Amino acid sequence: MSDNPTQYGILVAVDGSPESDTAVSWAVREAALRKASVTLLHVQAPVLVTWPISTAESAIAEWQGDSSRQILERAEKIFHSHAPASDAVRVRTESVAAPIVPALIEATRAALMVVVGNRGTGSQERLALGSVTAGLLHHAHCPVVVVHTRDAADSAGPVVLGIDGSPASEAATRLAFEEASLRGADLVAMHAWSDSTVFPAIEIDWHLYRDEAEENLAERLAGWQEQYPDVHVQRRLPCDRPAHWLVAESEHAQLVVVGNRGRGGFAGLLLGSVSSAVARKSQAPVIVVRN
Repeated sequence: MSDNPTQYGILVAVDGSPESDTAVSWAVREAALRKASVTLLHVQAPVLVTWPISTAESAIAEWQGDSSRQILERAEKIFHSHAPASDAVRVRTESVAAPIVPALIEATRAALMVVVGNRGTGSQERLALGSVTAGLLHHAHCPVVVVHTRDAADSAGPVVLGIDGSPASEAATRLAFEEASLRGADLVAMHAWSDSTVFPAIEIDWHLYRDEAEENLAERLAGWQEQYPDVHVQRRLPCDRPAHWLVAESEHAQLVVVGNRGRGGFAGLLLGSVSSAVARKSQAPVIVVRN
């Protein structure tokens, strides 16, 4: 596949599930805002035939081809039903026969972002994230947007940013400002100045820690506020449990943006606990940004 990042534009992984339908409808608006094209991609996993009958392989391949066409036709119909009449958003479809997760990961090399439902057709109802979504969150080469059928995103709400000073957080900050500017929305920047859930029973002046955190947050936002003067920024400084507060804030947001690793991560850690929890539990679509 090409290394050209505009080959796919906004890439949507489709599989015919309700979550996939929601991902398609979300991508329509994002494409209109960015004046970007959209690719609806369906990956057919190879089926292993254990008996030596060539006609069986041919029949399975034909069935998979028909199924893939139906899934893509459904996705394209949903796309056009949500596309604003005033915006000529270009959409194309593509079907690939390959192992699903590796094929999608490779495709993300040539995408602006990839949009996926939190669960697919093969996921059990009790699971919050499907294996395909989890694989993309760990290994994609572009930002990953996770949408849920339960998303109750407020189209007039703010963009919420989780910021902690890590390299991934810096990349997320850039994208969050861009998204807020495109949407004409406020930006809520949340920085939890402690990861602890229980404070030690000793006399510590926590105001000093909060003041230092507030100063650090202001410094990290200053350059981006100069670059995006149209974005009104609200700062939130909860003292602990960043994932909890980001999920709570998502109830009134139109989008949540986080980095893939936080300050507690290390080079070998592909997905941090905060980004994982937010992707699972958010009430609004989540963009996880890799540094």
